[in-house]
Amino acid sequence: MPTFLSPRNDIVFKRLFGDAHDTEILTAFLKSTLSLPSEDYEEVTLADPHLRRDDPDDKLGVLDVRVKTTSGRMIDIEIQVLSTPDMRERIVFYLAKMVTEQIGSGDSYKKIQPSICILITDYELIGENWYYHNQYRLHDPKTGSVFTDLLEVHILELPKLPKSEDGSVLWDWLKFLDARKEEDLVMLAEKNTEVKKAVGKLMELSADEQTRLLAESREKMQWDINSIKHGAREEGREEGRMEERLVFARKALAQNIPLETIVTLTGLSPDEIRTLH
Repeated sequence: MPTFLSPRNDIVFKRLFGDAHDTEILTAFLKSTLSLPSEDYEEVTLADPHLRRDDPDDKLGVLDVRVKTTSGRMIDIEIQVLSTPDMRERIVFYLAKMVTEQIGSGDSYKKIQPSICILITDYELIGENWYYHNQYRLHDPKTGSVFTDLLEVHILELPKLPKSEDGSVLWDWLKFLDARKEEDLVMLAEKNTEVKKAVGKLMELSADEQTRLLAESREKMQWDINSIKHGAREEGREEGRMEERLVFARKALAQNIPLETIVTLTGLSPDEIRTLH
């Protein structure tokens, strides 16, 4: 049993990378993942993770860590432990909201800055290849020419991470997030000074009673969700995918899983879930 909290726990993840008073760990991780101009990292600031809702019936959108760079690029960093329906569509939704909320009525489209999503998964999402880092933009598949750099998606899949280091700094960061044993953290701290700071902060968080309680509560909820999913899958198998989601939502409501979490996991709207009461 590890003595440290899992960096994959979203409570821990947000406290590691979403500290508005110290963005050094966040900046180092971004540099390992993205190819941005060096000046873009001079002023990395945390932004409000709540996506704007223009209408009360709009879908909820709360990002894990939302960042604004020096030039105005908007970056969303997500950690996803459980396999979630329509994950690709959800990322497109987040990106679209990040673009549209940059301009108001009468504003020039020239104001739009690039929006980037970094999704880290603890399961395999991209079945087309074995790369642990996949990058996507709008491009012409025949010529390879990029239509625009305003939308960009990076998928980082922990199960695909090679056991042996590949010489990249990104491998160090993903190995840190995937750490299961304290020896892994010791090795990384000795190897990479930037990851060493993240390891130190992780140990501080692990020793903090409030953070541990919150993280353990979140972990228990994820176990409950997995259990509910299994039951819903069995009950909804004959009725199809939508019925499976509805069964899951009913069971989740009965166990007091937060509405926002049920929306994220099922793709149902808040109103559709409320009617299940």
